[in-house]
Amino acid sequence: MIRLFKHYIPHAVLLLGLFDYVLLFIAGEIAWQLRAAQIGMDAGPISDRWLAIAGAAGVVWLAMIAVGVYGPYALRSLRFAGARLLVAISLGVIALAFIDFLVPGDTFWRSTLLYAMGFAILVLVADRLLLNAFLGSSAFRRRVMVLGAGDRAQRLRELGDKPESGFAIVSYIAMSEPERVVEEAIAREAIHDLGRFVENLGVSEVVLALQERRNALPLDDLLRMKTKGVHVNDFSSFMERETGRVDLDTVNPSWLIFSDGFSSGRMISSAFKRIFDIIASLLLLIATLPIIALFAVLVKIDSKGPAFFRQERVGLYGQPFCVVKLRSMRTDAEKDGAQWATENDPRVTRIGRFIRKLRIDELPQTWSVLKGEMSFVGPRPEVPEFVNSLQQEIPFYGERHMVKPGITGWAQTNFPYGASTEDSRKKLEFDLYYAKNYTPFLDLVILLQTVRVILWPEGAR
Repeated sequence: MIRLFKHYIPHAVLLLGLFDYVLLFIAGEIAWQLRAAQIGMDAGPISDRWLAIAGAAGVVWLAMIAVGVYGPYALRSLRFAGARLLVAISLGVIALAFIDFLVPGDTFWRSTLLYAMGFAILVLVADRLLLNAFLGSSAFRRRVMVLGAGDRAQRLRELGDKPESGFAIVSYIAMSEPERVVEEAIAREAIHDLGRFVENLGVSEVVLALQERRNALPLDDLLRMKTKGVHVNDFSSFMERETGRVDLDTVNPSWLIFSDGFSSGRMISSAFKRIFDIIASLLLLIATLPIIALFAVLVKIDSKGPAFFRQERVGLYGQPFCVVKLRSMRTDAEKDGAQWATENDPRVTRIGRFIRKLRIDELPQTWSVLKGEMSFVGPRPEVPEFVNSLQQEIPFYGERHMVKPGITGWAQTNFPYGASTEDSRKKLEFDLYYAKNYTPFLDLVILLQTVRVILWPEGAR
């Protein structure tokens, strides 16, 4: 994997994304050449339009990222990828048509956009068909060897067996563990030269999956493998990289302290984040004010009670603040105290179910972003009752309050709606990853991925 701005991106995704961008550029140029030939116009040199074509390709490419074209399932399923490509290119062309309406130019007409859309679908689908036919779905998987044969090794095997996994485990080496869970593991004593063994298998990475590392690390072997160019990683860091979350079952305070993350350089990033929040929240409030007003009236008509719902939440550094949303539940929904929302929750009103699916009920929270109590991106703020309970049951839960809460977040784009303590634990793993690896680049990725969550709201309740 490549670490870009502290966020891990698989080599396959990066290479495929760059190749897709080039194909989008070519599709745009072919569309222009075809339309110019149809009307008998001189196409002119490409130097006159390359910037416009590159920008148009960039808009469609961002739409592809937003709808999950480069997600793990899309990389492993042609049918899944094809459906997402159609949606992405359609959204990209709509965005380009809107941009052309605001800033008219001589490079793009509606006809060229239509041609570009057709060519883009053709070349991108063909690209994936050819890659799958010639390279296979496992071509970009890294070859990994696991030191250990216990529960952690078993967890790695289950992770590697998933179709969307970016690595393949080629061997397990049993060390001095009391219990062997992975039966096919080879005993360390049976291998004369571990460095040569790794070299013969073509291993690119070794993962330490030992339950107890004290006096069990084969330091000479690890040093020899490291000097041969093989990457050596510990279990927690490997899981963080492969899953995009911090594994609470194995991390300890020392790992959080000494591992890379929580950079002091985030002061400048936070300043840019705040400037973006102010500008974007002002524009969004102005643009969505009619929508908020319309659905406020519909909420009032649909059920008795106020149009807006106000509730105390826990914010940055544990400070309480009041969040405002369009009311989607009955007014007596929390008469017995705060409760988790459940699937097909009977407390949700008819109009409330609709605005929850489209996230329209979240729009008034933009006011909290403008005031500085929230950000567009960050962990979702919880009610104090839940926070007090979860801090007692889940380790490191309080660390999520070291960053400003947000309307959307890394957990929201990677995990379905949480409605239990165990779900909160899983979401915390993603929140800790965000707090640990925060950069404006990660914020951009989350904002783009939020489009996918809105279009396919599997987790809305």
